[in-house]
Amino acid sequence: MNARTLDGLTVLATDLPDVLILEPRVFGDARGYFLETYRAPRYAEAGLPGPFVQDNLSRSTRGVLRGLHLQNPRPQGKLVSVVAGAVWDVAVDLRAGSPHFGRWAGVELTAENHRQFWVPPGFGHGFVVVSDDAVFSYKCTDIYDQAAEIGVRWDDPDLAIDWPLDAADVQVSDKDGSLPWLRDIPRDRLVPYVPQG
Repeated sequence: MNARTLDGLTVLATDLPDVLILEPRVFGDARGYFLETYRAPRYAEAGLPGPFVQDNLSRSTRGVLRGLHLQNPRPQGKLVSVVAGAVWDVAVDLRAGSPHFGRWAGVELTAENHRQFWVPPGFGHGFVVVSDDAVFSYKCTDIYDQAAEIGVRWDDPDLAIDWPLDAADVQVSDKDGSLPWLRDIPRDRLVPYVPQG
């Protein structure tokens, strides 16, 4: 993984352009620790466009899988992290016309590693809890809009995501379990890919 260090923030590239793993600097001693989870100028320099307009928190138990979610119109970029526990987090390029369409990147996010994952607008997002339970935090670049929701099945064979738990150990909501396969979603329903530069 290519890495660059900004003031107090290490930025790791993934196999997908624009999908980033961020490692804030942690100041710790016997009393505990402190870290900045967001500072707008630093994160803009790292490549996160902002602004962030909605924060969400969820708690889930082991095996709960949420996703794969996105929305269009009003696509959301998401800066995600774990406050307690551990999850396997995935971003899938679902931008219509992207040269990386259908490819995914994943990372383990834990309360101990303090990593953050940047999921750009137009990417599907999902995670599965791999600890007894987990508290998951999202910073979003647009407001949630139920009418704009799109989803893809977590176990879509065309995506072949390497989830760390067996399917028998995964719990999904009825809603997520009835999401369509990617091949059944009209491409004009997805966020269009816009080449940079």
